[in-house]
Amino acid sequence: MAVFLMLYANHADAASWHAVQGDVIEVTLTGIDDTATLTCFGQQWPVKPIAGGGLRGWIGVDLKKKAGHYPIVWQGKKKYTDDLLVQAGSFRISRITVKKSMSQFDAKAVKRIHHDQKMLRQTYSMNVDASPEIKMNGLPVQGIVSTPFGAQRYVNGKAKSPHSGVDIAAAKGTPLLAPLGGKILLREAMFLNGNTVVIGHGNGLVSVYCHMNNFAVKQGEWIKTGQKLGTVGQTGRSTGPHVHWGVHFGTARVNPMSLLKGNAESPMADRPYKLKQSR
Repeated sequence: MAVFLMLYANHADAASWHAVQGDVIEVTLTGIDDTATLTCFGQQWPVKPIAGGGLRGWIGVDLKKKAGHYPIVWQGKKKYTDDLLVQAGSFRISRITVKKSMSQFDAKAVKRIHHDQKMLRQTYSMNVDASPEIKMNGLPVQGIVSTPFGAQRYVNGKAKSPHSGVDIAAAKGTPLLAPLGGKILLREAMFLNGNTVVIGHGNGLVSVYCHMNNFAVKQGEWIKTGQKLGTVGQTGRSTGPHVHWGVHFGTARVNPMSLLKGNAESPMADRPYKLKQSR
């Protein structure tokens, strides 16, 4: 289970921070100039000034980031270094059996899959002229978590890549709402993912919604938090109606649920993990 961590550091001494694979963590530093940068894992992360002076920043820990200690570097007029301990996540094993036609593909289908994946990857690095808080203001749809983040999937007995999002099962036609506003970077019918929408929120935060029944937005459109994206469906390769909700932050594949906990504006703020889950 991901945990959204918030600690406040006054840098008489270096601070220690803790995260689990897939977490987005919030870090702060008082007494540093507001032009300073925040770096971790070899990349720069967004920061915002906090009341009374100092900065608040966010760091995304990739699903497969190796457990261990990593430096967090604040570089302003002075340089400060904190320690981030990444711990291995405890992820569920997910086993499903599907028809051979859903798990094995011919050369034409493989070419299409690679094309779709390339389009998705391109959206993760697109610049979006917005600077939101790094959070989500609710779930895209209320339902049952059928496959949680990080689950190691086995399809017909063969290991697949770990699940980099959250699958929420709901009735076909259920409205799908944007947990955070932004720009529609992609609206595409894909081979595996079905009808897919990608939203660029700014500050390197990108969210993905797959297997939709239909679309209610256009590519290039700017949308507001809570705006309808379309409806839940079973398009692409899917064994039942649901939405696959994925989030990329910088280069990290992160748990969308870690962006809900501690968010006072979220209707799930006091119960982010109390969705029903399938066994």
